[in-house]
Amino acid sequence: MQVLTGKSILNGIAIGPVRIYRRARQEISAVSALTKEQEWNRFDTAQSKAQEQLAALYEKALAEVGEDNAAIFEVHQMMLEDEEYTDAIHDIIERQGATAEYAVSMTGENFAAMFAAMEDAYMQARAADVKDISQRIVDILSGQGDRGTLGEEPVILAADDLTPSETVQLDKSKLLGFITRHGSSNSHTAILARTMNIPALIGVDFDESWDGKTAVLDGYNHCVYLEPNSEFLATMEEKRNNDRKQAALLQGLKKKPNVTLDGREINVFANIGNAGDVGLVLQNDAGGIGLFRSEFIYLDAKDYPTEEEQFSIYKQVAETMAGKKVIIRTLDIGADKQAGYFGLDQEENPALGYRAIRICLTRREIFKQQLRAILRASAYGTVSVMFPMIISVREVRDAKEVLEECRSELIAEGAAVGEVEVGIMVETPAAVMMADELAEEVEFFSIGTNDLTQYTLAIDRQNPKLDAFYDPHHPAVLKMIRQTIEAGHRHGCWVGICGELGADLTLTETFLRMGVDELSVSPLTVLPLRKRIRSLDLSKEL
Repeated sequence: MQVLTGKSILNGIAIGPVRIYRRARQEISAVSALTKEQEWNRFDTAQSKAQEQLAALYEKALAEVGEDNAAIFEVHQMMLEDEEYTDAIHDIIERQGATAEYAVSMTGENFAAMFAAMEDAYMQARAADVKDISQRIVDILSGQGDRGTLGEEPVILAADDLTPSETVQLDKSKLLGFITRHGSSNSHTAILARTMNIPALIGVDFDESWDGKTAVLDGYNHCVYLEPNSEFLATMEEKRNNDRKQAALLQGLKKKPNVTLDGREINVFANIGNAGDVGLVLQNDAGGIGLFRSEFIYLDAKDYPTEEEQFSIYKQVAETMAGKKVIIRTLDIGADKQAGYFGLDQEENPALGYRAIRICLTRREIFKQQLRAILRASAYGTVSVMFPMIISVREVRDAKEVLEECRSELIAEGAAVGEVEVGIMVETPAAVMMADELAEEVEFFSIGTNDLTQYTLAIDRQNPKLDAFYDPHHPAVLKMIRQTIEAGHRHGCWVGICGELGADLTLTETFLRMGVDELSVSPLTVLPLRKRIRSLDLSKEL
């Protein structure tokens, strides 16, 4: 039995034959026998077909992984229509008399190299996207079939790497799990794997001889076992079957309270990116929405979304949640989340740059438009507003002043406005240090552990080279979380956690002992978290 280790994307066990994912090798001719006009027409037709495929892929992703994760395919559609991209393809055809395949392939490589050389982590990530859309067009031009075909037998897929579109296109009924040689635990593909509940490992140095052989993918121990003996296989099958039984038992936790054995109750909410995710929130019995990432409304749009467009979305979510709390985080654009129409300058260190509340307070017309939409939606449910990336009392007061200005305007216009609870994201060391003063200004804190960890440890969480150094359990991070909770409670603020650490079941007891009031996680994590909470007895000494 051969054993290889990797990095687990999702705990779980998959057992079955390995299939090596081989992309078709395409011989691309550089010089065309057709006229330049004919080659341009071939590209134009393939581009239109690629747009149709991406639109269908977006709908498939929307149904399977929610609006938040499907947004990447809308980004692909926009990139496909980018004028500079299409102009570069046209120029190669025109100047070199090249085939459309060659022009697309070369443009994809050139643009990918350009993005990869940029210092901005968000722009670096676009290198994989431009390669993905270019390969899609080349596949269409050369008559290649669907990249999502796996065959008739369920398999563990082994690939050098997988693009987001390849991951979503795969037939889930035939996919037991996947392993890749490359990739990052923070990549779009990794996030999709977790959302789709597919066991996966990255960084596994498999070889081509694995094709067709039986393997066990053990996400718990970060291992792949090739050709296990019958005794070991039986043990792993029993573990897998226990996992399936546990998943079924979780359904029995619906409508049960999130209460520990000694009677401590805590709110368990869900994170969403758009109205399309609310179905998963209700399906998994979350107590409310602890983080509505409103920036995805902007990322999905080709121009600034209007007040009416935003109001329609917020109202739909508030009404659907039927009185359960909906916490809307105001626009958190910038850093790794870019919308071209904002016209943001390229920055040397975007994570520390012009983003989130800094944009809102300096572009107040955008901020007011969003706040008006939120306030109007508050008449249709229990809506709270949360300001991100706060570092000072002055920022909170300025944001609240704009909020009250919007409220006064709406009331003067005769619009219905509800009561709105005001809170802030605590995601910088500055906010932690100022937590006592900030708590005097708001009604709640929500700790964004992703950025708080990044800024505390001085580690770019988007950089896969730093995965070995990135430690979200670092004592400094946990001390900051404790300090924030204690400061909030001293001043009557309730305190929640909405970053990825909220879903870390190894820290649930730690957070409850710290006194956290709410945990907001992905919808699929709500029931496992409820189970963990109900197993704890906080009256016992550690």
